[in-house]
Amino acid sequence: MEDTITVTQLNTRVKSLISDAPGVSDVWVTGEISNFKTYPSGHCYFTMKDSGSEIRCVMFRSARARIDFQPADSMQVAVFGGVDMYVERGSYQFIVQTMRKGGIGDRYAELEKLKKKLEAEGLFDIKKKRKLPTYPKVIGVVTSEAGAVIHDIVTTSGRRFPADILLAPAQVQGEGASRSIAAGIDLLNRAGVDVIIVGRGGGSIEDLWAFNEEETVRAIAASRVPTISAVGHESDFTLADLVADVRAATPTAAAELALRDGKEVLKQLDEETRRLNRSLSYLTDRMRSRFQVIDAKLSPKRAEEMVAMKSMTLDRLSERLITALRAPIETVRRRLTVAETKIERIPETMIPPRKASLDALADRLESLNPNNVLRRGYSMVTNEKGNALTSVSTIKKGTVISVRMRDGVADAEIKEVRKYDRD
Repeated sequence: MEDTITVTQLNTRVKSLISDAPGVSDVWVTGEISNFKTYPSGHCYFTMKDSGSEIRCVMFRSARARIDFQPADSMQVAVFGGVDMYVERGSYQFIVQTMRKGGIGDRYAELEKLKKKLEAEGLFDIKKKRKLPTYPKVIGVVTSEAGAVIHDIVTTSGRRFPADILLAPAQVQGEGASRSIAAGIDLLNRAGVDVIIVGRGGGSIEDLWAFNEEETVRAIAASRVPTISAVGHESDFTLADLVADVRAATPTAAAELALRDGKEVLKQLDEETRRLNRSLSYLTDRMRSRFQVIDAKLSPKRAEEMVAMKSMTLDRLSERLITALRAPIETVRRRLTVAETKIERIPETMIPPRKASLDALADRLESLNPNNVLRRGYSMVTNEKGNALTSVSTIKKGTVISVRMRDGVADAEIKEVRKYDRD
């Protein structure tokens, strides 16, 4: 008879096949909710259906906390996740990681279109990923100066390995966020940092959307130094994660990826020192044995002189080797001591002044902010397509325009056009 397996073994095999199958994980599925229930554990169970089929779904408490509305029966939604096998019952179900009202919508269709476009250009090519520097001296961070991200990175740096943290404050949510993030990346590149962490804390899909926008993605791709994406929580995923050289689950994990553990470095140095000392001792003993053989073949006086000279040479080489090893070890120890001192008295801003020119660059960026101009009483005029109008020759009577001021936009229709004569 052929070998037999148990039911559990069979279901386990099926689970493995489903979990590894392409096309059923990391997908958006649209449909209608039915039989929605929330249990005391916080986990939600429901069925997603359309006109032709249905599937059981599970949304765990952590995923439920990320959506900002209450799911209900008959609601049309789009869910993101993947299929998994429930071994005990021999049934499969869809594990929901996040949910959005009203289906995937035009926004997600545009996101998929952008993803394919950038992928075709090679921006996500794994072969282009760069290695992070082993011992970075300056780490640049693009994030909000008011969030917990920068504090987590500074704290992690202090307990792992000494490095300066240079912050480029950026807007990480809402209109204009992608432009602010891109400016921060460019600023840090010009400041000469060794690696850049781009990130923010968790939030809804809408909160993280700036890291899906083309301006942000292209700025990360154009960075001259390696980049780490640390956006949201481990289950969140954006186009920034695809284009960055390394993706970190959290900002703390990003700092851990950028910096080696100081204790492990010292342990490795001590082990290398012991290994070299053993090799040196072995080599010395071997040479002394050879000298003794030579000594037996030479006259006593001549042999004694040669052995003495060779012994002096060995002693001198040994001292030089020990001195060469001691210098880098002491350098690492001093850097770790300085780091511990810094952590004990981290200033409120947490960011040491790195370059005098950095403030000037930041002021230039702020002066170019169009919102500052609008606050001084100026306005910006655009046509129906959103293009800026700078001359009356481009408009005529009856043209519909939009006038943007510091606190809103007013639509108007041109009644008369007058053109000034220039000198």
